Amino acid sequence: MSSTASKSIHGIIWSAVERFSLQGVQFFIGIVLARLLSPSDFGMIGMLSIFMSVSQTFIDCGFSSALIRQKEATEQDFNTAFFVNLLISIFAFALLFFAAPFVATFYNMPELQSVMRAISITLIINAFYAVHKVKLTRNVDFKTQSKASFCAAVISGILGITLAYKGFGVWSLVYQSICNSLLNLILLTFFLKWHPTLSFSKESFHSLFGFGSKLLIASIISSIYSNLYNIVIGKQYSASDLGYYTRADHLGNFPSQNIAGILYRVTFPILSQLQDDSERLRHIYIKYLQITCFAVFPLMLGLAALAKPLILILLGEKWIYSVILLQILCLGLMFDPICNINLNLLYVKGRSDLVLKLEIIKKTIAVIILISSLSFGLTGLCIGRACYGVIATLLNMTYTKSFINLSIWGQIKLIFPALILSIFMAAGSFGITLTNLDNPVQLILGIVIGIFLYLIPAKLFKMSAMDYMWGLIKKKLVKEK
Repeated sequence: MSSTASKSIHGIIWSAVERFSLQGVQFFIGIVLARLLSPSDFGMIGMLSIFMSVSQTFIDCGFSSALIRQKEATEQDFNTAFFVNLLISIFAFALLFFAAPFVATFYNMPELQSVMRAISITLIINAFYAVHKVKLTRNVDFKTQSKASFCAAVISGILGITLAYKGFGVWSLVYQSICNSLLNLILLTFFLKWHPTLSFSKESFHSLFGFGSKLLIASIISSIYSNLYNIVIGKQYSASDLGYYTRADHLGNFPSQNIAGILYRVTFPILSQLQDDSERLRHIYIKYLQITCFAVFPLMLGLAALAKPLILILLGEKWIYSVILLQILCLGLMFDPICNINLNLLYVKGRSDLVLKLEIIKKTIAVIILISSLSFGLTGLCIGRACYGVIATLLNMTYTKSFINLSIWGQIKLIFPALILSIFMAAGSFGITLTNLDNPVQLILGIVIGIFLYLIPAKLFKMSAMDYMWGLIKKKLVKEK
């Protein structure tokens, strides 16, 4: 097995363990909390998500991507990034602290003031271990991150559930978030044994900011858009409506964003090492694209097909309105991992200017779609967002085609087999939900039938992604023996 393939499969395995163990625990905790808390409690946190997300993006300054991309990063680079992140986090906390009364007035919810001030503390805590995560990611070491994040999620989750059970309401979510950040800081500092020194380099700052500044603007635009729906729904409708939407969005993002995150963290440092070898870069890109589609498409379309029994079992009847929202969102979210892989190529090639330009174009289109769909209610908003997912994917392919010498149609042909097979699989699973069987039976049968309808044809038609994945796994198992 080549060193690139070995590093890829090792990184993907541990990144998957880290992401899915973490998200699996958080998913389970979220289900328990959803049964103990009301949709309005989740909606309240959703109203603040844009402020937290944009602040966190601003604090990073694009330095994380810049450090990961660098073939050789010095201690001065890491120290400079650490102190810049910390200073900006303190500024962001102060800004949100004093802005809290105005945000509470905007939503006409006085209790938001104290909630916003408390949860903003996590910005400063997160800044203390941001560089730790960068160093681990550069080394494709997701095993250490897995141990830290998993322990933090379990302990903070138990705290959140306990407080929710005792009637703390939305504050159980606030204290859970703060506890999670603190535990991650303690554990990552303990495992990595890295501490910053009092050194700051102007040269390092200019080097990192030169690449990261454009990514910063692009990320802020993306963060604003990602949370724009929360603002619109929270203002135009109600906290309960926002709760339905955020639950559907969370469920839809669970497979999509986790796989996208796994691939980004693994592919970015690996592809960065191949940035000067165009032929190998193209070859690895094609493999990553095929594997991504083979894994993501059936998960997302299967989730859409079985949304009703899944939500009724996990969340209960009070969340039934989230079913149709989840089904629609899945159709757009399934393309997010492909978008991320395309953007990785631009990052690897150092074209942060194109990333920014692309982000401005995409989000302009996205806002137009959002405004156009406002009069059609929550369902209309979700349909608009799903349409944007397809448009964004095609635009990303347009900008990356020259770097890999592969046309848009050439890329579409690579993902087409997995898409057709996934639609066939989802249709079979959805048919089970139309019967009078109990919800647990529908869910189990739908999953089993879906697996057979997907894997058997994939084997019969000898899909290259399946063969490649299976070959890597077998080689890895043989090597470990």
